[in-house]
Amino acid sequence: MPALFALTDQVIGNLQMALFAAFGAFAILVLANFEGTAREKLGAHTGLALAGSVLLVIGTAVTHSTVLAVAVTIPVTFAVFFAGVAGPNAAGGVTAALLAYVLPAATPGAISTIPDRLAGWWLASVVGTTAVLAIPTPRSGDRLRAAISSLAAQLADEIARFLSSPPSQARLAACVEAKHALLAEFNSTPYRPTGLAVAAQATANAVELAGWCASLVVDTLREGCDVSRAPPQVRAVWQAAAAVLRGSAALFAGGSAWPRLEELEARRQDEVTRLEEIAPDSAEFEQQAQLSFHAHAFAAATLAFGGDSVVAARLAGADWLAHTRARWFGDSTRAVGSGQLTGVSKYAGIARRHTSLRSTWFINSARGSLALAGAVAVADVSNVQHGFWVVLAALSVLRTNAMSTGSTAIRAVLGTTAGFVVGALLLLAIGTDTAALWAVLPVVVLVAAYAPGAFSFAVGQAAFTVTVAILFNLLVPVGWHVGLLRVEDVALGCAVSIVVGGLFWPRGMAAVVAKDLADGYRAGAAYLSHTVGWVSGLRADPPDEAKSAVAAGLRLDAALRSFLAERGAKHLRQDELWRVVGGAVRLRLTAYSIAKLPRPRLHHTDPAGAMLSHRAEILVGFYERLSAQLDGPRGQSLAVLPAPSFPDDGLTMSLRSSGAIWLGEHLEHLREHLPEVAEPAAQVAEIRRRPWWR
Repeated sequence: MPALFALTDQVIGNLQMALFAAFGAFAILVLANFEGTAREKLGAHTGLALAGSVLLVIGTAVTHSTVLAVAVTIPVTFAVFFAGVAGPNAAGGVTAALLAYVLPAATPGAISTIPDRLAGWWLASVVGTTAVLAIPTPRSGDRLRAAISSLAAQLADEIARFLSSPPSQARLAACVEAKHALLAEFNSTPYRPTGLAVAAQATANAVELAGWCASLVVDTLREGCDVSRAPPQVRAVWQAAAAVLRGSAALFAGGSAWPRLEELEARRQDEVTRLEEIAPDSAEFEQQAQLSFHAHAFAAATLAFGGDSVVAARLAGADWLAHTRARWFGDSTRAVGSGQLTGVSKYAGIARRHTSLRSTWFINSARGSLALAGAVAVADVSNVQHGFWVVLAALSVLRTNAMSTGSTAIRAVLGTTAGFVVGALLLLAIGTDTAALWAVLPVVVLVAAYAPGAFSFAVGQAAFTVTVAILFNLLVPVGWHVGLLRVEDVALGCAVSIVVGGLFWPRGMAAVVAKDLADGYRAGAAYLSHTVGWVSGLRADPPDEAKSAVAAGLRLDAALRSFLAERGAKHLRQDELWRVVGGAVRLRLTAYSIAKLPRPRLHHTDPAGAMLSHRAEILVGFYERLSAQLDGPRGQSLAVLPAPSFPDDGLTMSLRSSGAIWLGEHLEHLREHLPEVAEPAAQVAEIRRRPWWR
């Protein structure tokens, strides 16, 4: 940044080019945060350069009129904020792209300055991208991949142990702890690894499926299922699943060997064939079917996890995964999958999914665009000398709820004031010595870039204020007064964000999490109902609610991530929050697993089909009441919902196929876990009804 600033200011002698080269370099190298391979980073930086160019032109074109600037700022900045739904790299470039708009929009300049401004922006883009590619940095995604690998390897080890000895409580606790470690790592990343990148989406899917595999192992251990005494075909399924887990763990650790997916599918089919050869009315059929249930459910989840690990490792693409799952599980995969769209179609689908007041992306985009538009208006009307600082301050302090915005604004003003004092003392010591200012500039830029991540937001604001003071004194020597102007402008920008944060969705993500939980349970219940009806022969068409259930799950994931990142008390222990979130995930993945039960389906005349459907209706009724409680208005009673029980209807005596027995086991497992979610769900609903200042 100092080198570009020196080139454009001292050598070329162009003030506009110097300003945009300096702040452009800061945006590209500090504010942008892209992950992936060198090729993916190059593509992301190229996209940022192009998007920034368009935004720069728009910002310059509207700066002459306050009304026009405010009117254009709202849709343009909303689109930039909302573009983050496309994936982590798109989200990682949002702030940098916004800087390319707010700098020209809040800085006086005629249309004739556009070429000079673009030249500065592109100089910063080219040099900054070269620096990023030449000096690689550690990837935060590596920790997530390591956590997935660790859980998969630990599950494989646990399978090997319970194949030779009965389960124990200590081993059950170890599996639960490993699952929670993976979820903690996943939710500590700023953005979900999803969007347009197929490999990133596969990684996100693998996190969910690895957690599901862990839940299935825990269920097996909790029920005291002694797999060590199971028939050879059942043991072979578990052994093949463990081999796939080890292979997938190796892929996430950086390996390149394919996991043995086809062997696991062959062992699964062998077990299905064995059960079909046992007479349904024999004494051993029910026991054998129940014993193999855990093996089959785990095999289906492991196959899905292994397939995603292959795609995440870039050994195959989405088309291979869709074709392979259709071959493994039949046509139902097409019905329950999330689809394999690409390009514009896929982004349009993602955008539609989040175009809702229940989406954290939509709410935060609307709040951010209103705050920036308000800051642009205040900067123009107040006629401050550096209106850009007003807008940048509003962008810097705006948070997802009113209390966090207010506390961040206080830290911003205090940090800026401290920076003003340090900068003023530094300028008084240096005086008008230009050579000394140039010597100090690289040092203060280093501190300003390093401080926000290493120390605190306030320290970062102080360091950036010192940088601004040095930078503007190199452009136009005005002494320490420039620091005082920055304090005033930052205070104005913070005031705008506080007002917007208090007027628009002041409660933050707590209410959105509750609403998205309600949607997750509601969509999952509909998915379960239709899937059970289809498998039991009472519904002619395959289930078509998977996309709605997946969309609700992704909105919940985004809201939960923002909620956990918010400052302040959460009023709910994180383990209790995981229980109610995990209940929604278990519901959706159980429906997904049911859709993959072996054929043939139950015949519509079989009484067991009606009994199983009735049990599904009981579960669906509970989930719908739970959704209403989470989504209900204030004043509604918040008693903990009692978990239902299944009727004594002689279902066990009516089951005459492995698919029917396995369907019954899936439903029973859902019912057993209902008490775990009822109490924390009532607490979430209670928190949602409190005033935002509490």
